[in-house]
Amino acid sequence: MTLYPRRFAPAIPGLALCTAVGLLLGLGGCATMPSENPNMAAQRNQNVVESPIRTDQDRRMDAARHPVEFLAFAQVKPGMQVLDVSAGAGYTSQLLALAVGPSGTVWAQREQAGAALTKRLNDHPQANLVAVLRPFEDPVPDQAPKLDLITLILNYHDITYLPVDRARMNQRLFAGLKPGGHFVVIDHSAKAGADIGVGKSLHRIDEAIVLAEVKKAGFVLEFESDFLRDPADTREQSSGDAKIPTDKFALRFVKP
Repeated sequence: MTLYPRRFAPAIPGLALCTAVGLLLGLGGCATMPSENPNMAAQRNQNVVESPIRTDQDRRMDAARHPVEFLAFAQVKPGMQVLDVSAGAGYTSQLLALAVGPSGTVWAQREQAGAALTKRLNDHPQANLVAVLRPFEDPVPDQAPKLDLITLILNYHDITYLPVDRARMNQRLFAGLKPGGHFVVIDHSAKAGADIGVGKSLHRIDEAIVLAEVKKAGFVLEFESDFLRDPADTREQSSGDAKIPTDKFALRFVKP
């Protein structure tokens, strides 16, 4: 997986002094928490993907969806408060709920109830996975605290041809996140410069449209990844009819 940084934290001139003072005081340095061991995070994500409650259909989809890489890209951690917008059958929602664990919560948002998501929750109830029926223009549950992460996976293009004010939706998502929280958008790539109408005809979207609309709400692009890219996809067929995995962009935005 290749990640492309878009911005960097500035250097902190007083860091060495702070550490030294902390050692002298026996406080273990500054209040900054150490970074998580990447090997431990990778193993945790692998354990999530191997969970026995995931369905056979989920496992068939894994080859095209790369769930271990997705969890790493989204920086999912135990205890997080997460909203999965346009949850569909719950493939992503359940992954997220397994990853945040019992100390976290995932709200799986749909505009209307769906049989597949209902069956998933009935077959393996998870106290930390909550289905919510909310409009796209106001998808954040009233009972949710400020969120750590919001995901919108493979469905931004669908929202483009629905009677949805996407500017209002993105503003509501921005307001629902805590500062430093992330908004992850993954979707099927259209050709550069493609009209927004291909959302309905090809079930794809030009990455530039998503970037422009999400940034307008106040988000900053933090990273993009190529873990779902497929240069063999000509991006001329509908994503639903593709004979090979579609080329997909993966964008991680941050609320400053």
